[in-house]
Amino acid sequence: MSSDSQHNKNFRIDDSPVDVDAIKQAVRTILTAVGEDPDRPGLLETPRRVAHMYAEMFSGLHLNPERHLEVTFPETYDEMVLVRDIRFTSMCEHHLLPFTGVAHVAYIPDGKVTGLSKLARVVEEVSRRPQVQERMTQTIADLVDQRLNTAGVGCVISAEHSCMSIRGIRKAGSTTVTSALRGIFKTDHATRTEFMSLVNGQR
Repeated sequence: MSSDSQHNKNFRIDDSPVDVDAIKQAVRTILTAVGEDPDRPGLLETPRRVAHMYAEMFSGLHLNPERHLEVTFPETYDEMVLVRDIRFTSMCEHHLLPFTGVAHVAYIPDGKVTGLSKLARVVEEVSRRPQVQERMTQTIADLVDQRLNTAGVGCVISAEHSCMSIRGIRKAGSTTVTSALRGIFKTDHATRTEFMSLVNGQR
């Protein structure tokens, strides 16, 4: 499978290892189970569309986001690097409904830096799998910390969950905020405060 062929806008169903036919059959079963006729004109293409959507939304299961952090550059810069407002959509593993929001990822280099777009690519690929927001936040922080050997990493994610806004308690507009701190971001109060201030748009 091509390294970037399944990345977001460049996703190609032909490159996906997902069992599209199995998903199509499962969707037909669900439509029948809820009382619909999967053979009526409006639903004839629905199983195919849903299968392609799942293949795209779960493409991160078959990719290794660590590869985006393999290329680094020697640099003496030792202050905070923050990429804010990285938009993503992921899928809650409890109801298979999307949650959408922004991720803020920061690190303090320890002798090397990576391309800024690489942090966004890590967020994008980690988001493309069924999961909970808490684990997504930790996964991103750990990947950056381990691959870049940083002095510290901070990751904050804010998202709205469809499983809360369109079903169950139905509280549209509510957001869930999670954070994962590594190294000096966790042990040093001043660094943690600076990070949160920059995330919130303060200086």
